[in-house]
Amino acid sequence: MSVVIKVENISKQYRLGDVGTGALAHDVNKWWHKVRGKENPYLKIGETNNRATKGDSDYVWALKDINFEVEQGEVLGIIGRNGAGKSTLLKILSKTTTATTGSIKIKGKIASLLEVGTGFHPELSGRENVFLNGAILGMTKREIKSKFDEIVDFAGVERYIDTPVKRYSSGMYVRLAFGVAAHLEPEILIVDEVLAVGDAEFQKKALGKMKEVSEKGGRTVLFVSHNISAIKSLCNKCILMEQGRITSHDNTQKVVYKYFETSNIKNEYVHKSGKQEIKIQDLLINGSKASKVKIYQKIEIDIYFSKTEQAKKNVEFFVLISNEEGEFIESFFECDVNNYTDVVNLTGRKKVVFDSILIPGKYYVSVGVLDYRREFYDWVEYCESFNVEELYDDQRIYKQRLGLIVGKSTWQDL
Repeated sequence: MSVVIKVENISKQYRLGDVGTGALAHDVNKWWHKVRGKENPYLKIGETNNRATKGDSDYVWALKDINFEVEQGEVLGIIGRNGAGKSTLLKILSKTTTATTGSIKIKGKIASLLEVGTGFHPELSGRENVFLNGAILGMTKREIKSKFDEIVDFAGVERYIDTPVKRYSSGMYVRLAFGVAAHLEPEILIVDEVLAVGDAEFQKKALGKMKEVSEKGGRTVLFVSHNISAIKSLCNKCILMEQGRITSHDNTQKVVYKYFETSNIKNEYVHKSGKQEIKIQDLLINGSKASKVKIYQKIEIDIYFSKTEQAKKNVEFFVLISNEEGEFIESFFECDVNNYTDVVNLTGRKKVVFDSILIPGKYYVSVGVLDYRREFYDWVEYCESFNVEELYDDQRIYKQRLGLIVGKSTWQDL
């Protein structure tokens, strides 16, 4: 297959601080070096884009020395923690921003879905925006008409198709935008985490459509997501990004494994979403980090958190357990056994206790807290891990465990 995207030594530098502050002096300095045939002086400075630390430079590298190729028909997943540079890379590929250094060679038309309402004019109706986006992609009016009914049916917005999109909910926005991007037959489809806005049914349809355009249409898909199960089901290859660099580019299974390993080793809590008026601070499993437990042994998870005066009403904590494949195995919600907790009564620590019925292996813990309207105060993925070990230390268990859990059973001779 031919290479449709070739990225060579791409780097992207940003200047921190107020927009415009010192910009003229810096621009003149860069121009003066350029006319004398010298290198941009600001390319020699700058720090890694690590949002958890305060640096000494006003310049940061959102991307640094990015190199990869994508073949026609390939579905490439891009994963990494928040701030790793994933969205910046997609914006450069989509030509909504430019790289500071490096070059990109692309063969074919690109349709991008980077954020809710990408390419939509809020004052125009859904119908008008479909035709506008199609025209931007270089399609004729006849070609757009032939796909129009299919797009509207996929998006499920027939009743509102002649309503200005500024009145759409975020879910309606993204369903229509994705429908346009996927059905108007671009050679390359670029999709960011925006699909998370949709409900479960739409996400399933969207993933199915991306698989269809790749397998049947021979089109190329670049997909950024924190949904590891979706990445694994859709992508044959994957890129892992950390602090603006590519740290792994391999088959999806290997890259996902490394993602979980590095996420846990760094032990940095990345707060994925939420108002953070209640914020997760630490997590201990059986009183320690990276705990080891036996099958059927009780597991105690201590959640340490802080709260501000802005935290109101009742709350519910929850814990999700996932395996190394990124699949959620168990979930524990506080309201399954108790009522909501009044914010006034929060002490800064919660504990959940459950029996380990998981087969031997490594597991990851995600934790979050919801308000009474089911909106996030905080949500931290894969923040800690624990290992489940075999019940016996001798050779009595010599067969590989099958399934996902180990249920207790009683055997009798009858």
